[in-house]
Amino acid sequence: MAGGRFRELLRKYGKVALGVHLSVSAASITGLYIAIKNNVDVKSFFDKWHLPGISTDDSNHSNPPTQQQEQLKSDDGFGIEDRDNSRTVQEVKKRNRTAELAASTGGALALAVLCNKALFPVRVPITIALTPPVARFLARRKIIKNSV
Repeated sequence: MAGGRFRELLRKYGKVALGVHLSVSAASITGLYIAIKNNVDVKSFFDKWHLPGISTDDSNHSNPPTQQQEQLKSDDGFGIEDRDNSRTVQEVKKRNRTAELAASTGGALALAVLCNKALFPVRVPITIALTPPVARFLARRKIIKNSV
């Protein structure tokens, strides 16, 4: 289990492991913040890589289209709305949940921190892999006292 290995790593390397983990977290938050500010759809990215975090259940937000609504959609990305036998054409836009969440939850930084929390299972193995080489490097440079 990664949690046990992470605790063992913290016991063995102490402040170095904590520093590496915080550095990986800071890099992750920065990357996510830049991606969100550049309007990357983080939800579809999480879905593509099967990562937990943002719910894929949108049943609370929108109702599934009825059969009549499905028939009124055309192939060119426009929808046809039928009101009282008069037809109007409206453009059907794909919802960008990331932009909606960034606007409604207090900004892109809050969303980046939430996504960073969801990426914890990815960050722990990175920390486990990076800590021993960083500790050896710091010991060779005599920045830390104990040699690893």
